[in-house]
Amino acid sequence: MSDPKNALRRSREHRLIAGVCGGLAAWLGWNVTLVRVLYVIISIFSAAFPGLLAYIILWFVMPDE
Repeated sequence: MSDPKNALRRSREHRLIAGVCGGLAAWLGWNVTLVRVLYVIISIFSAAFPGLLAYIILWFVMPDE
């Protein structure tokens, strides 16, 4: 069984738009700023559209905290 404390959820505390990066950072145990910077860099190198689409999908798929 998975640990509910370590479930992948959108963050309410570390939220700029929807809390997706904050939730990923908490789930991975990483710094929120690092996850946001990596996300932006990956999005830029993937021509931005796939990164934006992934964010929107995660926004609707990831439950709120």
